[in-house]
Amino acid sequence: MQSSKGKGKVIIISSPSGGGKTTICHKLLRKNKQWKFSVSCTTRQKRKGEKNGREYIFVDRPEFIGLRRQGFFAESARVHLHYYGTPCGPLDKVVNKGGVILLDVDVKGAASIKKKYPQSLSIFILPPSKAELKRRLKRRGTETKAQLDVRLNNAIAEMEQHNRFDYIIINKDINEAAAAADHMIKSWTVGVTHFGRNKSKAYSVYK
Repeated sequence: MQSSKGKGKVIIISSPSGGGKTTICHKLLRKNKQWKFSVSCTTRQKRKGEKNGREYIFVDRPEFIGLRRQGFFAESARVHLHYYGTPCGPLDKVVNKGGVILLDVDVKGAASIKKKYPQSLSIFILPPSKAELKRRLKRRGTETKAQLDVRLNNAIAEMEQHNRFDYIIINKDINEAAAAADHMIKSWTVGVTHFGRNKSKAYSVYK
């Protein structure tokens, strides 16, 4: 793992769809008011209850492509039929001036961010089982059957990439998972870089 030395700390929270990364980020930000959140751009439609500039910055496809050509994004990708991108500006500001910034990104985005910001900490959130993941996705009711099938297939592929992350949390209980992430981040920011997590054992529930 890379050293946590530096002015600011970039924290990557990733999971397959339905893994709980967004909820965990929200809980971390409510508890740690001084932490910042990297708001991604996306071309997907805004869901009920979402606010532009809070969960995502919603743009159309031509605007997104234009921003990407201008080098606006630290990483960008097409995921689940839509484009997503992480703006460079907020990350660079924290790295240069100090603080903690959380990113809620998919597996591909996490890999790109880790490459660009090797000093970052990456945490992967796993649901307790594939069956539970499928149940959570269906319960959301935000996708058509075709979209749900895409998300499920992508989620299974993403879970195979767990060893690329620094640490894994199995999200059996959302409050316990958020507390574990909070402890990892706070320990890591003061130089503790080992939590005894056996990633192979953690993933064994999927075999």
